[in-house]
Amino acid sequence: MNIIIFGPPGAGKGTQSSFIVKKYKLHQLSTGELLRKEIKEKTKLGQQIESKINSGNLVSDETAGDLIEKYISNPNFKNRLIFDGYPRNLTQVKNLDNLLKKYDQKIDLVLKLSVSLNTIKKRILERKTLERRADDSEHIAIKRYKMYEKNIEPVIEFYKQSKLLTVVNGEKKITEISNEISALIAGIKGWLWDIRQYKYADN
Repeated sequence: MNIIIFGPPGAGKGTQSSFIVKKYKLHQLSTGELLRKEIKEKTKLGQQIESKINSGNLVSDETAGDLIEKYISNPNFKNRLIFDGYPRNLTQVKNLDNLLKKYDQKIDLVLKLSVSLNTIKKRILERKTLERRADDSEHIAIKRYKMYEKNIEPVIEFYKQSKLLTVVNGEKKITEISNEISALIAGIKGWLWDIRQYKYADN
């Protein structure tokens, strides 16, 4: 199955993505990490990406799509992908949908970790105390949270209308969230199995 997971900075999206990857043997696609990987490996695409970033420009939706296609087109990753924070806008939603159709795939489940701003601020403060991270401050946390929620709203609405979205309470303990996600995935996997069995019997 292919899954998309969303959540504002500090929601625990990375933790839950890692859990899903390990338990269900999926391959995690985080555009930020993919960009850094291409640059590090000095690929042709990586050189183009580095040039754009160094000139102060954002990577285009088209470039992000090219990057994602490398993995969607790989038979080893077929129906075994978790998109971590991608797509980020409606253009990327359309691009992803077209790419998945091109390689005979689709999104089976979209998860959104819902966390209040107060909880984010509390977690940021705890993380700053424990890890002494320079980028952790209440001001930055509030700015990132509000910007993320505003930008991602049309994408979330799209998947809501598509009947793919499930909102997960990100305020719970990590294990409780993981268990809820496991139950959701188990339900989808069971449904997919029933469909395949039906098609097999029909033939």
